Amino acid sequence: MYAPGRTREDSKLTSDVQIHGHCDEKYQPVREAFTENFRQGLEVGASLAVTEGGKYVVDLWGGYADRDAGKPWEADTLVIVYSTTKIPLVLCALMLVDRGQLDLDAPVAQYWPEFAQAGKEKIPVRYLFSHSAGLPGFDEKTPLEALYDWDRVVAKLASQEPWWEPGTASGYHGFTMGFLLGELVRRITGKSLGTFFRAEVAEKLVADFHIGLPKQHRSRLAGVAQERRRTFEVEPGSIAARWVENQPSPLDPQWSSNACQSAEIPSVNGHGNARSIARVGSVVAMGGELDGFRLLSRETLDKALEEQIYLTDLCIGEPVRFGLGMGLNSKEFAFPNPNTLHWGGYGGSFCIMDLDAGICCAYAMNHLLPEFGADPRNERIQQALFGVMEGK
Repeated sequence: MYAPGRTREDSKLTSDVQIHGHCDEKYQPVREAFTENFRQGLEVGASLAVTEGGKYVVDLWGGYADRDAGKPWEADTLVIVYSTTKIPLVLCALMLVDRGQLDLDAPVAQYWPEFAQAGKEKIPVRYLFSHSAGLPGFDEKTPLEALYDWDRVVAKLASQEPWWEPGTASGYHGFTMGFLLGELVRRITGKSLGTFFRAEVAEKLVADFHIGLPKQHRSRLAGVAQERRRTFEVEPGSIAARWVENQPSPLDPQWSSNACQSAEIPSVNGHGNARSIARVGSVVAMGGELDGFRLLSRETLDKALEEQIYLTDLCIGEPVRFGLGMGLNSKEFAFPNPNTLHWGGYGGSFCIMDLDAGICCAYAMNHLLPEFGADPRNERIQQALFGVMEGK
């Protein structure tokens, strides 16, 4: 449903696409950047939201949830956001850190005894947050439908040997991070990650985001349109090649199946829109408290902002500066303020949380571009936002 108290207060025709929603005057350059992406034919349907001080200053959407069927993108349209799902995933795990139930320096096996196999007895919890545990993928090719069986997946990860010495390098745990952190949440709370998120975060914040989509929401889902090409090149025989070869493809048609939508694959299978992502991200941007609900202390968020590892990632192939579960400000991912956390998803979605300015920006769309870190839509929106923040 549409957020209480908000209205479709302006709309503008851009060629054959209407942009709906609200944008404060100060943020008009951000609206223009969003509109320009449609003008240039880069979008099918998309949503963009910015919060400042926990309040929406930008809340826009436009285009088509299904262009072939002429189905418009509505205020409450949902879409899969792939790895942007890691923002709510990490938030849930950090909440357990904040409550004293999860010790970052304790061995993972303290909470999950079966994990103490294949030389993993001493791997600390913080390595699961920083993609440095050596478990970025699976030892054999794993189809998407195999990930619907939680117990089988976590048993496989528990028995698996690390691909490198843990703690010495990062290798993006694209699919596996959700099972690794999610199993810790399950062991500690007795709840699945999706259930914990719904009860402890989404319902409290009235955030329309889902990890494991209930069937009553399927009618609101946008269809995905994607380029049938991949620009991600890897060296044969490398860890990156092994990572790519053994994990499900983002082009697999099973992503659109009811079974996949309902499954909890907490790294990559969240469904929401920019408004709901920004609602969740605003908790972080606001220092852990939003609208009277404190989910994290500033002390825990300060830990999240501490650099864990900053090397050329063995899977991504580019330097990534990781804090606890999220990216940090760096030369490669530069933001106006130092205390900024971020991450994004395959195809273009992203969430940026600036704790210095109290600003969160989120973007979700259904036209997936395969370029990693070089999406022209992202760059246009972010540069417009940064210009506003810097008073330009």
